[in-house]
Amino acid sequence: MNATEKGLRQTVRVLAPFVLALGIWFAPIPEGLTREAWHLFAIFAAAIFAVIVNALPLLTSALLAGAIAVLTETLDPAKAFGGFANASVLLVIIAFLVAQAVVKCGLGKRISLRVVSMFGKSTLGLAYSIFITDALIAPGFPSNTARGGVLYPIILALAQSSGSVPEEESKRRLGGYLMFCGMASLSVSSALWLTATSANPIGVTLAAQFGLHVNFGSWLLYASIPTLITIGLLPLMLFRAFPPGVNETPEAPHAAREALRTMGPLSRDEWITAMVFGLMILAWILAGTLNLSLTAVAIAGLGTLLATQVLTLDDIYLQGSPLATFLWLAVLFTLSGQLNEMGFMGYVGERLASMLGGVSWPIAYVVLLLLYIAMHYMFVSQSAQVLALLGVFLDVGVQTGVPVHLMGFALLFASSYFSTLTPQGGSQNVIFVASNYLTQGELYRMGLLTTLFCMLVFLFIGTPWILWVGR
Repeated sequence: MNATEKGLRQTVRVLAPFVLALGIWFAPIPEGLTREAWHLFAIFAAAIFAVIVNALPLLTSALLAGAIAVLTETLDPAKAFGGFANASVLLVIIAFLVAQAVVKCGLGKRISLRVVSMFGKSTLGLAYSIFITDALIAPGFPSNTARGGVLYPIILALAQSSGSVPEEESKRRLGGYLMFCGMASLSVSSALWLTATSANPIGVTLAAQFGLHVNFGSWLLYASIPTLITIGLLPLMLFRAFPPGVNETPEAPHAAREALRTMGPLSRDEWITAMVFGLMILAWILAGTLNLSLTAVAIAGLGTLLATQVLTLDDIYLQGSPLATFLWLAVLFTLSGQLNEMGFMGYVGERLASMLGGVSWPIAYVVLLLLYIAMHYMFVSQSAQVLALLGVFLDVGVQTGVPVHLMGFALLFASSYFSTLTPQGGSQNVIFVASNYLTQGELYRMGLLTTLFCMLVFLFIGTPWILWVGR
């Protein structure tokens, strides 16, 4: 393929999202939707499509979408740019910046060397250590974004200590594999525990309206078998789908122990970082009990690290990724939320679900689950989708004869494991995406494979388990 053909293909690829947007924009507006909701859908769909086909970078696509939404008066500026003050968006960025201190002071390296000394005989062993660690700490965290802030610096240090850097293709894949394992572990562990993510209690509250009453123990019982099987198989599946390039590292544990001896005792900055990070984790765990803001806790931690000179302003200024991440996440978060507020998500959910009238309940169950998962391509927040669609899909499932506990738990668990479907499918993903170890194409491909894998496990193993427990 010559340069002219490549240029022509790229031009077509860039123009395609704009053609899609215009096609939807000028199509007849479905009855039940406002003009603004339909036009915003055209803008949002084109922005996501541009990223999927690699026509535009995520930041460029998001900024254009936000600007077009305002300039066409589809959204007023206050609503369009409200995401820049959203607490969840700020939490992602602050957590990313705080993580830099763990790496800079050497604490991340020390922790990673300790992990390598215990599990480092293989890359797969490192992956399992990430999944197991996350599963164990998950019940104490009301936010998987906060948990991502704990895991990310450890994974980053593991990748860097193994010689993996995002700038060199030959050394990138190991870090990419570990980073995606971090994303995947957060999605699965969130399905294991009721308290692992804020979307779970929201879903439980909605399910209670249909007579499905869930507590901490019953959630764990229903989730245990499919989730633990997924944790046992997913690192291996990802290892096959995205080979890290380095498989066996038999000398790594011994080398890690030697490096730990060379590092000596913890330095001043490591002690400060460890204490600040530990207090942040404790505050996140107790956030629900003490009515603390997760974002305020993260900001306080960052301020302490700056005040003690563990981090400097130069460290923050040199970090280009957080700013770019903040911009695109804030815009897409707002557009997705406005689609929900305008009733578009509920409208689509009701229309798709109503098509199932008259089919047998097993077919309705599978189709509803597939549709619910597929619609996450349209959401930037797990909680937003739960609020918009879980009640609608559960209601239709019950009307078609699906046992309420089966439909309810299937949707509740899917609301966690579908978070890897897209890079923006959960705010916790953004921390790992910003590492630059994975390309946009790899993130979408691996996200789809991971979500399908989890869905199959929960469908073929989780379904009979839920029916047996609830008999």
